[in-house]
Amino acid sequence: MSSFFDLSQDLQIKQLELFATEILKHYPIEVASAVSINYEYNATLKIEATNGQLFALRININSPRTPENLKAEIAWVRSLAEDARVVVPEPIANNDGNFYTSIFHEASQRTLHCVLYSWLFGAELGDEPTVEQLHALGAAMATMHLASKDFSCPSGSTLPSFIDPLWETEDYLLSEKSVLDSPTRKVISEAMDVIRSETVRLFSENKPQIIHADLHGWNVMWNNGSLSVFDFDDCGIGLPLQDLATAIYYLDTPEQDAALKEGYASIAPLPQYSQQEMEMLLLQRRIVLLNYLYETSNLEHRSMIPEYQEETLRRIGVFQKSVENK
Repeated sequence: MSSFFDLSQDLQIKQLELFATEILKHYPIEVASAVSINYEYNATLKIEATNGQLFALRININSPRTPENLKAEIAWVRSLAEDARVVVPEPIANNDGNFYTSIFHEASQRTLHCVLYSWLFGAELGDEPTVEQLHALGAAMATMHLASKDFSCPSGSTLPSFIDPLWETEDYLLSEKSVLDSPTRKVISEAMDVIRSETVRLFSENKPQIIHADLHGWNVMWNNGSLSVFDFDDCGIGLPLQDLATAIYYLDTPEQDAALKEGYASIAPLPQYSQQEMEMLLLQRRIVLLNYLYETSNLEHRSMIPEYQEETLRRIGVFQKSVENK
């Protein structure tokens, strides 16, 4: 691992803020400031131009996103922006007319892919969204599903398929890179077998399409009663039900679940599912995130592994009992 990732998070952020000024030389803007506003999976910086215009710069510091993935993601976001039924940020072209910039980062010894987006005003919903906000989120999700039903990735671009239990991320749980003990690997492997089988069945019964795949309160903005959606870095080819389950994973109460689903149903029929299918998809999300914790270079996130893994194993046990009692 590069020494960059051994630095404290504050020092990593300072280095990335300096690096942002190099990235932005590839864009037709004069930069007044570049300030980190989020550093978790990726780094996001608030960019202010000398004319006062604001932008959001995403630096894919942890993401396995390829240029081919970025081409598809950006094409979809531009399509949604043109559709205009859901407010999304608009990708900004660099000096070469491209909508992403790849530049070598000396400190991490990685070529980092970066996307500059227009700025969205408002505040993130966070961990405690209101019923009104969740209704709006459900409606936005359904609208994106309708808008994207016939969307095709441009030639030369591709996105991960969510028929894969780990959503085509590298396997740190069951592969040779795993540091799990044998009993833990066995429990997770058995759960993954069920998830794989059930997901294949769901894909055979429903038409896959591009979905956001990470619709939660920290990827949605609220501004004077209006909702906007951002952070499309996890989008891929999946099922609307997977999008719905992912959003429900981050909610805490039946009332919140109901508000989200009512918002969706106000625009389009809810995806059909059984309770066991929903439980399977919620567990899958949990396992995907556990895999991420082993993969990431983010030290704060890696510190969550013991507690998160223990709870994941407990939930697998609950799910297995529900399957046996069916």
